[in-house]
Amino acid sequence: MDNSRQAIVFPGQGTQKTGMGKDFYENSIIARNTYQEASEALGYDVADMCFEEDERLNLTEYAQPCILTTEVAMYRVIDDQWGLNPVCFGGHSLGEYTALVTAGVLPFPEALRVVRERGRLMQKATPLGMGGMAAVIAEGLDMEELGSIIMDLPVDIANCNSTRQVVISGEKNGLAEAEALISSNLGGREAFRFVPLTVSAPFHSRFMKAINEPFRKLLEEIKDRFNTSAAHLVTSNFTGEFHLSDTKTIIEWLVSQLSGTVRWKDNMKAIASRAGDILEIGPGRPLKDFFKTINVTCRSITTLSTAERTFSQDGKNT
Repeated sequence: MDNSRQAIVFPGQGTQKTGMGKDFYENSIIARNTYQEASEALGYDVADMCFEEDERLNLTEYAQPCILTTEVAMYRVIDDQWGLNPVCFGGHSLGEYTALVTAGVLPFPEALRVVRERGRLMQKATPLGMGGMAAVIAEGLDMEELGSIIMDLPVDIANCNSTRQVVISGEKNGLAEAEALISSNLGGREAFRFVPLTVSAPFHSRFMKAINEPFRKLLEEIKDRFNTSAAHLVTSNFTGEFHLSDTKTIIEWLVSQLSGTVRWKDNMKAIASRAGDILEIGPGRPLKDFFKTINVTCRSITTLSTAERTFSQDGKNT
């Protein structure tokens, strides 16, 4: 594999934390301008929400635009200081929107407003406390096998992250039944764990379908702002492959991503087929470990100091 062929990937919701991006903000006018641009688009101080203790940062409606802003700011600074020349982009769930922005498919201000509304709709889709999510962890997980185990329950496969981790999503009572069934079928697997996740709704499940149409309408309103010529550079969570250069299809796949499985394992394979050097940029680094499961190296940049170390070790632009 040619290591000069670079891919950039972005993690999604769950990676938010107080202080994320602050070192970039304090050391770069580019980062400060990015946070200011976000604040103007959203109508509140995004930097303040990211850097100070603010309980809203864990609410989906606010977490999503804050993560998007932080990741775009980080990407812009890294590109300016060290030079990036990616051949493709990918992102996990919310991270797909950062990938679309940095690839040039979606303008940043429009993407901010889209993910804010996406988060608001996702939270409103089900009554608070009705649903949840859980990670199933074991060696040799198979999405079809797991799907057959839970097929009669109000639970769906939300994320196929790797052969070692699949996330399920659905009604809380259904998750309890799923844990019992999955444990009885897979409990003997090496490193088996069933881990309930701290989330406020059953994301990427059938229970999100109620918001498909309002979200589609939102995307239709900005369809003229899409740069479809760059879409083939970005992976689609919904299909597992790269996007097509067609606005209607991009919108359909982004809508379907809300209630469909995030096929990240397939995304990783698609990205690795094009690139030899994969960089994860964001406030957290979950994707690095997922890439390890397919024997692909992914380097993670979560702070300005890790960026400096990464590029100084290279001794040149990657």
